Amino acid sequence: MSQGEAGGTAKPQDQGWAWMVLLAAVLLQGLTLGFPCCIGVFFTDLQHEFQASNSQTSWFPSIMVAVLHGGGPLCSILVKRFGCRFVVMLGGLLSGLGMVSSSFCKSISQLYLTAGLITGLGSCFSFQAGLTVLGFYFVRWRTLANAVASTGVSLGFTLWPLLSQYLLDEMGWRNTFLIFGGILLNCCVCGAIMRPIQLASGSLPQSAKPEEEPGRRAEEAQLSNGASPHHPMLQQHTRRTKCFQVLQKYLAFDIFCQNKGYQIYTIGVTWMMMGFALPHVYLVPYAIHNGVEERKAALLISVIGFINIFIRPLMGLLSGHRVFTGRRIYLFSLAVLLCGLSNFICVISAEFSVLILYCVILSIAMSGVGALTFQVLMDVVEMDRFSSALGLFTILESITLLVGPPLTGFLVDITSDFHYVFYNSSFFLISAALFMGLSFCALEKKNKLREASKAHLDNPSRYQYRETSTEPKAEIQSPPAVEYVTSV
Repeated sequence: MSQGEAGGTAKPQDQGWAWMVLLAAVLLQGLTLGFPCCIGVFFTDLQHEFQASNSQTSWFPSIMVAVLHGGGPLCSILVKRFGCRFVVMLGGLLSGLGMVSSSFCKSISQLYLTAGLITGLGSCFSFQAGLTVLGFYFVRWRTLANAVASTGVSLGFTLWPLLSQYLLDEMGWRNTFLIFGGILLNCCVCGAIMRPIQLASGSLPQSAKPEEEPGRRAEEAQLSNGASPHHPMLQQHTRRTKCFQVLQKYLAFDIFCQNKGYQIYTIGVTWMMMGFALPHVYLVPYAIHNGVEERKAALLISVIGFINIFIRPLMGLLSGHRVFTGRRIYLFSLAVLLCGLSNFICVISAEFSVLILYCVILSIAMSGVGALTFQVLMDVVEMDRFSSALGLFTILESITLLVGPPLTGFLVDITSDFHYVFYNSSFFLISAALFMGLSFCALEKKNKLREASKAHLDNPSRYQYRETSTEPKAEIQSPPAVEYVTSV
């Protein structure tokens, strides 16, 4: 497709080069979101190399995953300033540099900086900018494009552990990290494919103007009163206003305070993340600790990823059915509950066949969580504020992703019992699922009562003498199944 076709009546979305961009997005998600799953393969070797405890070693993947999720607001700022293509390529460069530097680390703390912070931040840039560009290239097929792109995560979950175990056996963890640096540089190639797209006039870039007007109006009001534009008080007020606008745009605290649905969902997912990542970090060390061969232990993570390839798209299609419109939060809570209950399988036995069964059930539940996380967020937040709501959402969940595995590792260190990994994970997942499910059920009932009382006040004459008649009930429309976006 030529450059000129993007500007006139012909639209580049949903056709031609858009499908190459989708292929690049699939690879990006496999290289970025799928990468942290293989860190458990190196857990035992890193412990022996640096003489580190379980808690100290687990900080390395925790920092990587936390930065991968929590760097969203910074990524959004860079995308707005430099564009998606530049940010994806910058992320690939940082990811590769981080892993190459990790191969020369002399202490576990240096690994926190190189593989944890630098690689995690690079993966965040590549993943989120690559996901953003899909929204520009796809309109009609946007839901399908996002579902197909998410299969890249499952491919990464399948291939990264197998490749990691092979390279670790052949050449050690340092050379493996060096090779990983070269592999992650392919994010730059994916970014190069995502060439900028021309948008029609009156599209998204103009939406930033209204957000700037309050600050301008405040400044103009000060100037109309005779204040100099260089007056210290006016400059301080302008800086404070701009700071507030940035926080309002990327960290929507006002939505958190006013929208009960968003408040419940954010708290529930943040609490859930304390236990959600634990099996990914500790499953391989747990299997090796109980006598499972290292190659078979690495295969466990690949089983989770392989099943995800098929189940995640099905979960996305199922949740998109009109029957579940407004009720996806209950599907999400059920998937989280199943994740928590499945952990008890590992407590019963550490035999390889039992662990395979655990991985199958966990993978099915994880597919539901992965397919529904952002769909539910779109249900509870108005789309014009979604990006800012997503910023606060990812920041809060990254905090618990950061502290969850090290705290559990500390518990394992003082008890010498890996079972506490799965006890902890089950506690956080089950309690989060019950909290979200019951809270949204109560919120739904509250909204129904509010709608019913409002309808009663709007039509008082109908209810004055005819309480027993069924006619008013037929005339009044029943309230929606659930209304998440509420203000108090």
